Amino acid sequence: MTEITEVPSPFCGIGTDDLTIRVEGVNLKVTANGCAVNTPAFEQPIGDLSPRVQGQAVDLATAAAKAAELLRDTKQPAIGGCATDVNGMRALLALADKTGAVADTGNFNIARRNLLALQDSGWMTTTLAEIKNRCDLLLIVDTVPEGFAPRFFERYLWTEDAMYLPDTSAREVVYLGKTPCGDASTSPSGQKAQVLACADADLPDVVAVLSALVKKQPIQAQSVAGIAVADLQTVADKLRGAKYSVVLWGAGTLAYDHAELTVQAICNIVKDINLQGTRCSGFPLGGKEGDQTANQVCGWTTGYPARVNFARGYPEYDPFLYDSQAMLANGEADALVWVNAFNACAKPPITELPTIVVGRSGMVFDKEPDVFIPVGTPGIDHAGHAYRLDNVVAIRLKKLRDSGLPSTAEVLHAIEQAL
Repeated sequence: MTEITEVPSPFCGIGTDDLTIRVEGVNLKVTANGCAVNTPAFEQPIGDLSPRVQGQAVDLATAAAKAAELLRDTKQPAIGGCATDVNGMRALLALADKTGAVADTGNFNIARRNLLALQDSGWMTTTLAEIKNRCDLLLIVDTVPEGFAPRFFERYLWTEDAMYLPDTSAREVVYLGKTPCGDASTSPSGQKAQVLACADADLPDVVAVLSALVKKQPIQAQSVAGIAVADLQTVADKLRGAKYSVVLWGAGTLAYDHAELTVQAICNIVKDINLQGTRCSGFPLGGKEGDQTANQVCGWTTGYPARVNFARGYPEYDPFLYDSQAMLANGEADALVWVNAFNACAKPPITELPTIVVGRSGMVFDKEPDVFIPVGTPGIDHAGHAYRLDNVVAIRLKKLRDSGLPSTAEVLHAIEQAL
């Protein structure tokens, strides 16, 4: 038995790096600083160790050769999931390039709500470190950060000290849309967050009114979606009066048509506050289990986020056309490669197409794939790098145990070489 301290996590997205984990053989136990996201992800037991072809155990070379056989004569394969570390994503893009495949992250339809706004008009965003050291007002729009990352407030708001704030407990928190869960958003001094709740369907109207108030435009209505316009005026005044406000939103909860317009309205609020003599930044909350890593690696490799098609011999980007799920449903793909080294519950979509799964050990399928190759998890079974949700830090992941499982990069390289 060994105990490893200062363990970084690839699971929660916020770069938690202070976990203590006890290692007994191949079993892990989080003994300090765990949370509802990290603890079960680290403690998941190992399942399969051997690759399978048609449900029968084989060695890695045989499985890689069978995967190459399934991909060799395809015209438009799709590689989905893309949940891996930096080296794994590099290998995935190399395989996509060689086979002319679409590479598409599992959560791209959520990320697209942000990307469309960013690509259309740009945005001004900040980092977790800036939130920790500077933020005196946090406006949370239609999401619950403590549900996404349970230690968000502990790590980045209610800290013992900050470089530019004498008393971090004096920070203000405002929820717009959703309501907080638990007491994580309550300050150490007992000050609860202000909550202006509304239904998701009404959020575009509420954000539009707040945007108008920030611009000092007159509003004739007395309320919108059950929220008094006077209360929204108070929020606008707080944004103008803060020294460093942050507007946080989660694209994953904006589950309605044209949600990118709401994101764009939020970004416009940030810009308008900065034009009025104080500082304000946006903060998109999202990107777990390799999402940001996939987009970063794809970005510096191809110039595009991770929804690209290599069928023409060069990368083409289209945020709608190359949706791998839609391609499978519409009969536009002829094989599926599913990659997820982080989450054994993130199973591939069921399809009659030839299916190759490179996934975390322990994955259980509704329909056995043609080839399944269990891989080690970055940050547990091998070292690696993964990007934090604010895209500015590549977390250095540790190897915690000797499981004998190969990395995603090793497996995808083996398939590419077998081609």
